[in-house]
Amino acid sequence: MAVNKKITRRDFLNGFAITLAAGSAISPMEAIAQGLLDKGVLGQQLGPTYPPVLQGMRGSHKGSFEVAHALSWQGKTWQRPAKQTEDDYDLVVVGGGISGLSAAWFFRQQHGPDARILILDNHDDFGGHAKRNEFNVDGETLIGHGGTQNIEGVYSEVASNLLTSLGIDLKKFERFFDHELYKKYDLGEGIFFDKNHFRKDKLVDAPFIVHEHMLKHGGITPANSEETVAKMPLSKAAKEALLTLLDDSTDFMAGKSVEEKSALLMNMSYDDFLRRHCQMPDEVVAIMHNIWQGSYGLAGNHWSAIAGAYAGLPGTPGLGVMPAGPAYDIEPVIHHFPDGNASIARMLVRQLIPGVAAGHTMEDVVKAKFNYDALDKRRNKIRLRLNSTVVNVVNTQDDQQVEVTYVKNGVAHRVNAKHSILACYNHIVPYLCPEAADEQKKALDWPEKVPVVFINVALRNWKAFAKLGVKRIYSPESDFGTFWLDFPVSMGEHQFAQDPEQPIILHIPYVPSVPGDKLTPREQFKASRHKLYAMSFDDFESKIFDQLDRMLGAGGFQSQRDIAGITVNRWPHGYTYQYSDLVDAPQGIWGEDGPHVAGRKQIKRISIANCDSHAQAYTQSAIDAAHRAVQEQLSS
Repeated sequence: MAVNKKITRRDFLNGFAITLAAGSAISPMEAIAQGLLDKGVLGQQLGPTYPPVLQGMRGSHKGSFEVAHALSWQGKTWQRPAKQTEDDYDLVVVGGGISGLSAAWFFRQQHGPDARILILDNHDDFGGHAKRNEFNVDGETLIGHGGTQNIEGVYSEVASNLLTSLGIDLKKFERFFDHELYKKYDLGEGIFFDKNHFRKDKLVDAPFIVHEHMLKHGGITPANSEETVAKMPLSKAAKEALLTLLDDSTDFMAGKSVEEKSALLMNMSYDDFLRRHCQMPDEVVAIMHNIWQGSYGLAGNHWSAIAGAYAGLPGTPGLGVMPAGPAYDIEPVIHHFPDGNASIARMLVRQLIPGVAAGHTMEDVVKAKFNYDALDKRRNKIRLRLNSTVVNVVNTQDDQQVEVTYVKNGVAHRVNAKHSILACYNHIVPYLCPEAADEQKKALDWPEKVPVVFINVALRNWKAFAKLGVKRIYSPESDFGTFWLDFPVSMGEHQFAQDPEQPIILHIPYVPSVPGDKLTPREQFKASRHKLYAMSFDDFESKIFDQLDRMLGAGGFQSQRDIAGITVNRWPHGYTYQYSDLVDAPQGIWGEDGPHVAGRKQIKRISIANCDSHAQAYTQSAIDAAHRAVQEQLSS
């Protein structure tokens, strides 16, 4: 390991063996039996049949991608099984994320309760990017999200109706979300300047709100900005420039009309805006460069200045280019289950498959015990089969059925269905569907998904944060750019930490990137994906230990002592590609046209449902795409 320490609950519990010494290794179960690990390390349910408790490298975990990569990278094929694995289905869904689960839900709703549906997924857990992580820390269960984070306040009618049918009432989150907890301990925003880029390590109060979802139009500079900026390890010129940038009343494009400003902002990056119009030195540009990267996958050289203006980033409020009013406000992130939108996936599965979990409310799903052994029972009309990678989907010669071949435990299996919906990544579809026309395959392959990582660190307490007065830290130019204490949500039997002495989850989003201003976003994402493939759990752990010790050391934090567990949710194929107004055709930007439309064309009894097909990286898009795909199949 990169850091010398005794084997603890944060070591590999993701299917890898635990290495004790060169040439010797044991499994987590054996380690528990020998007293090297306590049972709490795997939560209240032991073994790989309850994936949320597994730590180490998760997300697209080892065992979930090898078959797909053999198919797409190496051109490997599997012989068509002579016999079907089981009887015919009405529908086979490829992908058990929110889009795939929603497709099964909509299909049953319209086809009827007797619909026979098989959902196939290559991971050991359902939900796709809506991933649930659990930790047992000193006898307390912590629940966190390993991907899809929150529910937007405004959904389409289709998506809103689905949430309502599941029993989700967004108004309840106003009560579940504790707006006063962090205020009680006077916790605010901080910026950590690391010595490798800013002369020395230093944590200071942030003179602007650093979390992208909380930015407001105007009023982001506190009264003590001069005092705060004075503490930053910057040159005198950079400090003066930063104070100018933080003055919301300054119009850095004075003399131009709103229309002229908007046209210019749409065609320049935020970094360029800071340099050209705000006359900011490189030190200041470096501070702002990665402020949005965790949510959109792009740094300031790749997203437009008009997008920065919409978010109210420093330098833009005084331009007057954004309309005022509630419709243009960025809503606070409060519509959040403790496990993010994994609860939506869990509620879908609970409704679709009887006997998997008890309960029926949005409150009781949070702590509901899910029996993974019940997901694929023969007695059920709807079955969810994990660890199963689809390698071929074709219409039969008479166009009356779809034949689906998948690989599980190295063995190819075949099932037939009247319909199939592909709720997987667009990139894999051309390899699954040889019937797709060349133009459609090209369109499916065009976008590059954004590689992204959601790291959850289970802390034994948050005393260091309380002592330093921070709940969220932005670290420009560092390995990991954003750190924040978990959303204070208590609902049902789940109670969030109320005191700094109690355990808590620290969230660390990470978007890998490679040097190169001349790379397009698509080129950047592809290169960064391969960088991510090369990173091990040790790489993540050592960087986490180092950065947290340097950031929080003044508050008494010690990684060796205070970290109880780490789960790295690695998603090389993460966010859906969203068109860039800097480099992509205008019609594609607004979703009216573009490769995503050509790519989702129905292939007889095969339809495509996923966020990629709508070119939007949101849960609403996953649900809307599922509904569209079901409508295609049942109306044709």
